[in-house]
Amino acid sequence: MTDSDVHETLTTKHEANRERRIEAIKQWVRYIEREPPDVWGPQQNALVDDQLEAARATNTSSEHQRHVRSVAEDIVTDDDAVQ
Repeated sequence: MTDSDVHETLTTKHEANRERRIEAIKQWVRYIEREPPDVWGPQQNALVDDQLEAARATNTSSEHQRHVRSVAEDIVTDDDAVQ
């Protein structure tokens, strides 16, 4: 396999991964449009909490942890402003 073949294979794989991520986002949007916030909200909170815990477990830098916490706080603040 030549280097160009490897590059094409990776490009194809990355595109397929991108398409799956976009479809998952679309499914989530349909779900939250269909269900009330008290149903999907705890699920989303659990996901974010798990992501934060995973970041802590990987020994990420304190700077990165502060950034993640800041983004999460901004999301909560934006969500509170919408309600």
